Amino acid sequence: MNHLIVVPFVLPALVATALLIGAREDLSRQRTVGVASVLALVVTSIVLLVQASNGPSSYAIGNWPAPFGIVLVLDRLSAMMVALTSFIALVAILYAINGWDARGKHFHVLFQFQLVGINGAFLTGDIFNLFVCFEVMLISSYGLMLHGDGAWRLKAGFQYVTLNLIGSSLFLIAVGLIYAATGTLNLADLSGRLAALAPGDVALLRTGALLLFAVFAIKSAIVPLHWWLPGTYGAASAPVAALFALLTKVGAYSILRFHSVAFSGNEAGVSAALTAVLMPAAAVTLVLGAIGVLASRSMLELASYSVIASMGTLLLAGAGLEPRQLTAALYYMLHSTLIGAALFLLVDVTAAGRGRAGDRLTPTHRMPNASLLGLLFLLAGIASVGLPPLSGFIGKLAILDSLRTPGMGTVAWTAILASSLLMIAGYARAGSTLFWAACEEPKTADHEPSAKTPLAPVVIVAVLIGLSAALSVLGGGAMTDLEATAREMSTPSIYIDAVLRKTISQVP
Repeated sequence: MNHLIVVPFVLPALVATALLIGAREDLSRQRTVGVASVLALVVTSIVLLVQASNGPSSYAIGNWPAPFGIVLVLDRLSAMMVALTSFIALVAILYAINGWDARGKHFHVLFQFQLVGINGAFLTGDIFNLFVCFEVMLISSYGLMLHGDGAWRLKAGFQYVTLNLIGSSLFLIAVGLIYAATGTLNLADLSGRLAALAPGDVALLRTGALLLFAVFAIKSAIVPLHWWLPGTYGAASAPVAALFALLTKVGAYSILRFHSVAFSGNEAGVSAALTAVLMPAAAVTLVLGAIGVLASRSMLELASYSVIASMGTLLLAGAGLEPRQLTAALYYMLHSTLIGAALFLLVDVTAAGRGRAGDRLTPTHRMPNASLLGLLFLLAGIASVGLPPLSGFIGKLAILDSLRTPGMGTVAWTAILASSLLMIAGYARAGSTLFWAACEEPKTADHEPSAKTPLAPVVIVAVLIGLSAALSVLGGGAMTDLEATAREMSTPSIYIDAVLRKTISQVP
């Protein structure tokens, strides 16, 4: 077996435990070990990405074959998401060690456990262990969000945990219904058993599957289950919010994975029902996210609603199973994660230079490095809205091209184009207020001058935006690789064979 598959899951778990036991009071050692661990994950994820290009592979934990044991599965999609997670984690932890990690205890321990949950969700091959990984993400994300104290963080955290506990209860109910109907929770095995499903179990399975997708909709912040995101991301520290940009992608990944493997054949009408619900919900999410961007009163609100709008755009393409739609959705997933992380970090950098005015969209004195920060905000806005020449334009163009169909295609085109116009207006209003409508002299306590912006955080933001530009320049090669990923996703037998046959043959 390829033992490297377990590293993204096991390594952060071991590091978190070691930090908690051996370096609880030593912040310098926590920083060194934490950064080294994430660097190791980056290297590992690159190797796994190369290995995944040769076809899916699986790892039977404890040498128990599927569907009886816990199985981790590496294919092009999971390898891409693990690599994306590793890089965003590296950016976030490098930003955090500039001072954010010193504002409370156990930041690096919680950070590593967050990676355990995220990577586990991307690699697991069965529904119950996906639930376990969701819970690990919930617990660690709650601790990370409260890092630094503050009553507003506690209030937002309470709302976030309450909603996710409801989601966890629905998840367990869905797991029970699916197991009762099929007798399995392994994703590959589930796909095979659906074809032989007894007529009396069809309604049971459909109910469980749609409840499961409702949980994924909560994680993806799909309207009307989106209201937790602005408060949660707004209360989190900048590096944590950047890492949280991956949490919604876990929900989207789960929808794509289950939709393309277990329910791709429309057994029990699940696939058709999901598409019928998901596409209009995604369109409404996109439009309401764009309205939120236009109506934002702070940079944090603008960044948060941009994430909601991006999820609507992504899932408009992800609702279908055609390779062109999946390719466009995967490209947009890469783009939106990079730009989402960049926006939250840019909010922190900009707010630090505006004194007590913070990130509020009100005119204040001209901040230090205003020209540089204004340029970064302009580029981030161009990428987020989907204007050329950055990756957002290519992503939206690919999605529009993949949705040239009557009916919902018309709705999708209208939603994408109208929302882009609203977001252009929202970003233009925010940028002009932040960087152009400066007061000549500070007149109130909110307009006090502040110190010069540190260079390191600005460089980190510039790197993320530069990667969006690189994703645009290298768009042809990226699309080719993502097309191969989409073709693999559109052929579930490849995934099923890797899990059910290879794991059995690997067990002595």
